[in-house]
Amino acid sequence: MRDEALSALRKKLADCDRSLVEVLNERADLSIRIGRVKTKSKLAVYDPVQERMVLDRLQQASRGPLSDGQLAAIFREVLSVSRSLQGPVRVACFGPEASFTHLAARSHFGGEADFASLPSIVHVFDEVEKGKADWGVVPVENSLEGTVGVTLDRLLGTTLSIRAELFLRISHCLLAMRKNRNAIKTVYSHPQAFSQCRSWLSAHMPRARLIEADSTSAAAMRASEDATSAAVGSRLAAEIYGLKTLAEGIEDAPSNETRFLVIGQGRNAPTGRDKTSILFSVSDVPGSLYRSLRPFARRGVNLMKIESRPVRGRLWEYRFFADVEGHCGDRKVRRCLEELKGCTTFLKVAGSYPQGRRLET
Repeated sequence: MRDEALSALRKKLADCDRSLVEVLNERADLSIRIGRVKTKSKLAVYDPVQERMVLDRLQQASRGPLSDGQLAAIFREVLSVSRSLQGPVRVACFGPEASFTHLAARSHFGGEADFASLPSIVHVFDEVEKGKADWGVVPVENSLEGTVGVTLDRLLGTTLSIRAELFLRISHCLLAMRKNRNAIKTVYSHPQAFSQCRSWLSAHMPRARLIEADSTSAAAMRASEDATSAAVGSRLAAEIYGLKTLAEGIEDAPSNETRFLVIGQGRNAPTGRDKTSILFSVSDVPGSLYRSLRPFARRGVNLMKIESRPVRGRLWEYRFFADVEGHCGDRKVRRCLEELKGCTTFLKVAGSYPQGRRLET
């Protein structure tokens, strides 16, 4: 009786799969036709606003049991395949394959994108500015380590805009060729990863030597060459470099999360749930910063983040980086920025983009 019930359910599942394949092929055909229109209109294959609207629409239509995160994870690959049918999407990433930036980029763009791993954040900006990549993915801040200054410095002078933001939960693993943790004499990783796993390593690997590497991916590569060594890195690094995962979630703080930016040419249309990033400077006189903040309160614009950044080449001078809620084209935000411009010596809108969501990896 139980076997009959199982067979009946599997038959229904097979019917559902056939219907799903038909619908996916129909969707693929529509994607190809949309791609032809984009080509004629010289539009980019990837549109962060349109894809955000697709995911929002799907999640509103879903009645479960799939969670919003599960649905988004499935359709990211569907969207990735759709893009590949329309044309290549070249994405420049900071760090080697299996780095956390690469993991964030892959989780956002899907497996069908063409990823280029670059040695520095500066190289990512350069690659996109020169048109060698369509998009770039760079880290901008970590919940534990703070802001990535190089990214803010490059946003200041680039012609590129922030087109999307991604949030990735950073979870570290202990990776090695063999499962015997007692045989490990050396652990490799990036200094930041060591910092984030200091207590766990002290408690569980007290005799191992900790040797710094250029990245967690480089650490995994070195661990793959020596059976007595291990690396602190991502699960993706274990998969790519053929390592075993000896322990997962070894970071000391569970709230370790990194925010990444997608940079590219052009501007986004409003979605109704946006964020705008700005950079500005004020005169070095009493009350100048206070006056620059008044437009936000007066116009009712939510200032989500503000921090200072030293101006390179000018001792003890600072520039401010801020995130505000809303799109720079929204009437309220636009008027706020117009008023702010009169209170500053320099103002740049780095981009307006859909507010990011946590990525499922």
